Amino acid sequence: MAERTVFVVDDSRVARMMVRAIIEDHHPGWQVIEAASGEEAVTAAAAHRPDFIILDVNMPGIGGLVAARQLLTLHPGVAIAMLTANIQDAIRQQADDLGVAFLTKPVRPDNLLAFLVNEAGE
Repeated sequence: MAERTVFVVDDSRVARMMVRAIIEDHHPGWQVIEAASGEEAVTAAAAHRPDFIILDVNMPGIGGLVAARQLLTLHPGVAIAMLTANIQDAIRQQADDLGVAFLTKPVRPDNLLAFLVNEAGE
């Protein structure tokens, strides 16, 4: 499997650590870049071409949905999943309208790995 780059964007350090651990356990050759805000993700995306972006919805500054719009504009075709405890239908609909996946917190390894495998086409 080719090396990939995954951005994990969440204002919760614990949430980022959990997602990182799942990815590194199943894909040890992949690069995981963490960001604590949507702004950090947009800036980091300029320096690193992400293959996948895992975004929290509710963060200080620009939230995940706004960041997803910006990231999709900068990197069309990048695979994005919203990973959030905010499971309201309106949030799911906005994610669907953007064409991004929707994963719920707490993160389930099977759901996260299914997203990565599906989007990687492997």
